[in-house]
Amino acid sequence: MPDLSAIVKAYDIRGVVGDQLDESTARALGAATARLVAGDDPAPSAVVVGRDMRDSSPALAAAFADGVTGQGLDVVDIGLASTDMLYYASGTLDLPGAMFTASHNPAAYNGIKLCRAGAVPVGQDSGLATIRDEAGRFLDSGVPEVPSPGAVRTEDMLTGYARYLRGLVDLTSLDASPELTVVVDAGNGMGGHTVPTVFDGLNVRVVPLYFELDGNFPNHEANPLDPANLVDLQKRVVAEGADLGLAFDGDADRCFAVDERGEAVSPSAITGLVAARELARAHAAGESDVAVIHNLITSRAVPELVAEHGGRAVRTRVGHSFIKQTMAETGAVFGGEHSAHYYFRDFWKADSGMLAALHLLAALGEHRAAATGATVSGLMGGYDRYAASGEINSTVTDQAARIAEIEGVFGPRDGVELDRLDGLTVSLPDGSWFNLRASNTEPLLRLNVEAADDAAVRALVDEVLAIVRA
Repeated sequence: MPDLSAIVKAYDIRGVVGDQLDESTARALGAATARLVAGDDPAPSAVVVGRDMRDSSPALAAAFADGVTGQGLDVVDIGLASTDMLYYASGTLDLPGAMFTASHNPAAYNGIKLCRAGAVPVGQDSGLATIRDEAGRFLDSGVPEVPSPGAVRTEDMLTGYARYLRGLVDLTSLDASPELTVVVDAGNGMGGHTVPTVFDGLNVRVVPLYFELDGNFPNHEANPLDPANLVDLQKRVVAEGADLGLAFDGDADRCFAVDERGEAVSPSAITGLVAARELARAHAAGESDVAVIHNLITSRAVPELVAEHGGRAVRTRVGHSFIKQTMAETGAVFGGEHSAHYYFRDFWKADSGMLAALHLLAALGEHRAAATGATVSGLMGGYDRYAASGEINSTVTDQAARIAEIEGVFGPRDGVELDRLDGLTVSLPDGSWFNLRASNTEPLLRLNVEAADDAAVRALVDEVLAIVRA
């Protein structure tokens, strides 16, 4: 019997199909989810279910739906979907939702991302632990069913999703500038399903790369955070003489960008650009004291840019549950993470890489309309102010001891500031900084460093790792 404690994570459910997650487990999880949301006020009449392109997704999603209907709730089956399309369905239908995906994980994995009505996230502290425990009891003793089970109906949400996203971004600049050539690497994931509809009718020539839906990921892992998975996109952008490259992960909720030279664009720079645009839109609507959320490993350029554009930057821990919670508390218009998750108040505070991509297209259109020959690298120059290491992982069994050792080395130095919001952040007098934090699921320490230039980054990385890896 699968161990639910091993697959129910902090924010979602994820495990190896067959060994950790099978149809009986999915059915029990569906029944437990139905019972949880039945206690919401108001109680929903149905649960929206979507799935990605993995071979195991149809059967697992069907079993989950069977568990839901067995508790008397209906299921709205939206079929193939990106995770942000599931959030759109949950928001626009005002129903809880379940998305079957393992995001960027290899083909052997699958999982479930859950939300309440209005795309409100469900995590360990907000329902996942309850679902885990009740599903475990169902696996032990069987799933009780109500006398009047619910029904399954199908609904196509793709066209409405695309129309809704395009309505959130002023894309008129694309018609005022020369046609953009954009290479899109879907990584055989759900971007291949959503991009053609979302981009339809825009003054953009899309060069598709790996649009064929294939949950075995025959070309490369659907994880653009790993630079190795951007290589094909970078080469194609240069070969096509394209204006921009976009890469989506497996469930297409994250979006990464490559400029016209084939150079990766920092997600922090995209956070800064989108923040400036969302702040301008909020100010134009007469709003004041507008907040923007960023996690603590985004570039220091982000809070600088937010302040320069009349906003209030709010810093959070790493993790989407912290971003979404803080957005709800502050009414923030936008939030960004360095992992390329982008959250929008007007998208039910949920994340959408596709919406961030539309902002980038609109900004590039404006840039090109204003200056002939304008480029992505030129556009992003003002948002990418510092050099950064990216996330560096070290396998360490005594994470707390190593962090304490780092604190003991850097803490006594003149002008050094220490912050313990999430792990340890050390700010140095020259403006450089680093964050060292433990993984929640693995024996790893994660290091992020930012400084004025690459040489300063390398020097600081070497100094910290010499202690961490001693």
